[in-house]
Amino acid sequence: MAAKALTRRPDRRHAGARAGAPPLDAPAVGWRRMGETFTWRDGERTIRFGRGTIATAGELLGGGYTLLTTPRAEGVAPHVVAEARTVHHVRPGRVDEIAEELRGTVRGELLVALGGGRVIDVTKALAAAAGPPVRAAAIPTTLSAAEMSRGHRHASGVAPKTPNVRPAIVINDPEVSASQPAPDLAASAANSLAHAVEGAVTVNASPVPVLAAREAVRLTEAAYVGADGEPDREALALAAVLSGYTIDQAGLALHHVLSQTLVRIGGAGHGPANAALLPHTIPALLRRNADTIDATAIARELARRAGAERLRDIGVDEAKLEECVQAAAERPQLKLTPPPADADEIRALYRAAW
Repeated sequence: MAAKALTRRPDRRHAGARAGAPPLDAPAVGWRRMGETFTWRDGERTIRFGRGTIATAGELLGGGYTLLTTPRAEGVAPHVVAEARTVHHVRPGRVDEIAEELRGTVRGELLVALGGGRVIDVTKALAAAAGPPVRAAAIPTTLSAAEMSRGHRHASGVAPKTPNVRPAIVINDPEVSASQPAPDLAASAANSLAHAVEGAVTVNASPVPVLAAREAVRLTEAAYVGADGEPDREALALAAVLSGYTIDQAGLALHHVLSQTLVRIGGAGHGPANAALLPHTIPALLRRNADTIDATAIARELARRAGAERLRDIGVDEAKLEECVQAAAERPQLKLTPPPADADEIRALYRAAW
């Protein structure tokens, strides 16, 4: 598939960037190839990306697997549903609680997630609780990139030291993973963008995930160039793969701690929480590390498109903010973007976003 022509813009390397660092608008290495279908074998996992790859699910998954999905996601890939031995619907709610509920009924050596981040994280949690030879696979229907990482909460009652699981098979078809309505897609893209921006500056970052992060940010910005209406959904899907790789390698920190706490305690949706907070957390990361990719402008645009410019707009009760502050301040992941944010800084960030 031919790559789309992208509008060139001036070098936006922020003032604090390391000398010699390439601008985000530098020509992307291998863009034309990256826009095509590809299969990537990375350690124990196989990742297939590109339009139409959902039709090859049988080749990678075989038949007789156990499928975890939602009623909405079922309609996206009916043939994936038809090939499953059993199908389990994943309800809304907390991953640890849902996974514990399903542990007694979900069986099989290959657990396939067809859905967004919640469905995929529940599937990973169930595979982790079962242990080998049980494996997870994922077909994402959002840009959450949960399919790309081993990050997930364990089922309630599972020992905390139980090894986490990342899907052994990933099928990312942009017609599926970037299929959300435009406002939801923008919120999901904000989550993907946050993976790239934050993952590139944690203490675990190294050159390869940083390169992936920079390309993910470039793709996200390019997807909305001149897009008064429809963004380039394929570019957003590829950006999510790359940013998910970044966060898997480098870990989550300040931004995701605050966002996840808003979801668990404040009742916000995962995508909208990321969209509302990112324009505020990027400056906080820049204060810590001058090499932070300053994607504030596109973060603000995504928040606008998502209808999530303020926490109050996405249903967060002001009375819940202090509880969120105290819970977030206890998360050890804050140490990955030193100095770790204290309660006063977290409170200021939440108040600014509210």
